[in-house]
This record gives sequence, C-alpha cells and structure tokens, in this order.
Amino acid sequence: MPTYRILFLGINYWPEKTGISLFNTGRCEFFAARGYEVSILTAFPYYPLWKISAEYRRKFYQSESRNGVTIFRSFIYVPRKVTTLRRIVHEGSFIISSFLRALFLRKPDLLFVVSPPLGLGGIAFLLSRLWKIPYIFHVPDLQPDAARDLRMIKSSVFFDILYKLEKFSYDKAAKISTLTRTMRAKILSKGIPAEKVVLLPDWADPDLFLLPDKKKALDFKKKYGLENKIIVAHTGNMGVKQGLDVVIEAAADLKKKEIVFLLVGDGADRSRLEKKATALGIPNLRFIALLPKGEYCSLLSAVDLCLVTQKKEVGDIVFPSKVITYLAASKPVVCSVNKNSEVAKVIEEAQAGVVVPAEDPKEMAKALETLAMDQDTRNRLGENGREYAFNTWDKEKVLEAMEKVVWEVLTKQHEQQGVLE
Repeated sequence: MPTYRILFLGINYWPEKTGISLFNTGRCEFFAARGYEVSILTAFPYYPLWKISAEYRRKFYQSESRNGVTIFRSFIYVPRKVTTLRRIVHEGSFIISSFLRALFLRKPDLLFVVSPPLGLGGIAFLLSRLWKIPYIFHVPDLQPDAARDLRMIKSSVFFDILYKLEKFSYDKAAKISTLTRTMRAKILSKGIPAEKVVLLPDWADPDLFLLPDKKKALDFKKKYGLENKIIVAHTGNMGVKQGLDVVIEAAADLKKKEIVFLLVGDGADRSRLEKKATALGIPNLRFIALLPKGEYCSLLSAVDLCLVTQKKEVGDIVFPSKVITYLAASKPVVCSVNKNSEVAKVIEEAQAGVVVPAEDPKEMAKALETLAMDQDTRNRLGENGREYAFNTWDKEKVLEAMEKVVWEVLTKQHEQQGVLE
C-alpha cells in the first residue's frame, strides 16, 4: 500500500491549548500514527491571548516536527485590539503568507482545509489545481453567517463576496465536512448535494471520562478558597459570540448566595467583561487565566455546574466544543442559547442540563439557584451527559470515520488518475 501524503491547512495548531487547535492537532497526529506522511501549514501560535508566543515572534516562516507531524508555520498579523477591520487583515495575512509558503512544499496527495478563515477555500482551490489533487473542506464555523447574524460587517458588497467565495469553495471541494446536523442542513440549503456533505464532529478527550477525581477537586477548592461553595464555571474563549454579559448579570443577581462564578480562559472580550464586573461590584465572580490540562481537569472535577452561553443571533453557525467537554466530564450544564440552536437540541436530547433563553440573566440565575439546591438532579444530569458523550463523541470512532472519508476521496482520485493514464 502506498504511503499517502496529507497536507492540512489551518490557522490554529499546537501549542495553542484551546479551541480548533486541539482538533487540528489531534487529526494530524492520528493520521501520522496510522502511517500517513502528514504535514500542516499553520500560523504562529497566538490564540486565545491574541498574542504570539515569545519563542515564535519576529519570524516569517518556520518549520518544526512533533509526534510524526511536520509543522510549517507562516506569518500572521495579530492585532493588540481586535476589530472587524483588523480581523480581516489578520486572516488575510495568513491566507497570503500560507499560499506563498505552500508553493515551496512537496506535492501532497490530499489537502485537508479547516475554515475559518473562509479565504483558505480560495487557496485550497488554487493549490488543488496546481497540484492536481482533491481537497476536503472542513467547516466548524459558518463564518459568513456568523458575521451577518452578529452584525460584524455592514457592507452588502462584502457579504456578497463572502457568500460567493463560500459557495465556490464548497463547489470545488471533493467533500465538505462539518460538526452538527443543523450545520450540515445549513450547508445543504446553499445548494450543495447531500452526498458531498458529511458529519465529522469534534470528539471528547478520553481523559475526561475519568472525571470527576475527588482528590483533584479538593486540591482545586483549597487552592482557590472554594470549600463549601457551589461552583459555576464557564471555560474557554471570551469573545463576542459567547455573549458572556449574561453570566456577569446573573452573578450580580446571585451575589448574596453561596454560589461562586468562575470565568476561565481568555479572549478578545475579556478586558471589557472584567471592567463591567468591577463596576457592578460582584464579590462572587472570579476571572481565571487559561489553565494547563492537568489543572483544567482539577477544575472540572471541582465545579458543580457548567455554563454555555451564546448571543441570541448565534444558532446554527457554530457548535462550541465546551459542550462536549462538559458532558464527557459528567457536568450538568445550564445553557443560555437560542432555543433552536444545535446546542439546545443536544442538551435536551441528552437530558444533560437546562436550557434558558439567550441573554436572559434572570432566567439563568433562576435555573442556577434551583440546581444549586438539588444535588441529586445535578448528579442525574451529569451521568446522562457522560453517557451521551461516550456514545456520540468517542475519539476513536470519530477519527476512524474521518479516515473513511479521506480514503474515499483518495481512492476516487487514484481511480481517476488510472483512467487518465
């Protein structure tokens, strides 16, 4: 059997510790372990702090190797303060630099592209034609729909360009993969044939199924002075889509209760949120920096309730991986999200938590106060979530399903080349 070469193209990769990076890294290392020749063309690490790590600064290109994967890094502009215009320049800088870098790479047999940024779809098309190979377009975030629904861009001309680029990228791809049923339906509604669009969800870290760990929970509570408290946590990115004002306002409503709120992580909106919390004078709300994996598992062992929040406008355009994390760790969830979103549907289907209206702090506070007083219900919801996560997001099953899609595309390409020869 020939050794196939796969080039992944995505903006986030190790050593970033959260978000898409974890899954890009996991996919690459899985295929390398299966005997493929794997490389990734990615940016210098900057997320979620929006600051390039010290050891990677002042570089335009760099190559390194880790766990059987060759990592090609190319220049990316990272703004100190994120605005719509600066984000466009940020993404554009990587799109251009990665394309130029790709021109000097060895031809792969398959290109696997992760969007956003959407512009990588255009690069994928150019490289696929240059190399005469197929590409798979993976879509964990419907970027044009997100920009429209969140009113991040007002120019109708720019939206027209975005949607045309999106459709073009879909049309030219050998396969399109996405995370959820509703995201798949959204892509199909854009005129893409059903047989072309497959589900490739994120997965749960296998270590999460070993939680909670009582010793880790106790150590975490002692470290942060949280003994005899009901701990409510939101973890991960603090950006516009998360709509975290609802957490701050719910915490303000419950500030006389024995309930402590932890906002753990970082992101473009953290500074504003901290200022708002300070202005409201909320004694039971704490901000904690992004934690290394070991301490993050201690946090998950210690918390009683986890939060998932999204702006009202966010429905089917994203599916936060923290949902998978919380359920796998047997944590009951309170979701402040659009009732028609995939997040709401999953939580209700799994019977793993409570869904309240998006951006409604009063309803969130009410749900949290009710669950805080009912440990039996919290335990039941947590066990339901764990079972659902194991059956739906098992890492080995997810990645084996992905390999089948990759093999289907490679086999078809091999057959077509045989006919041409």
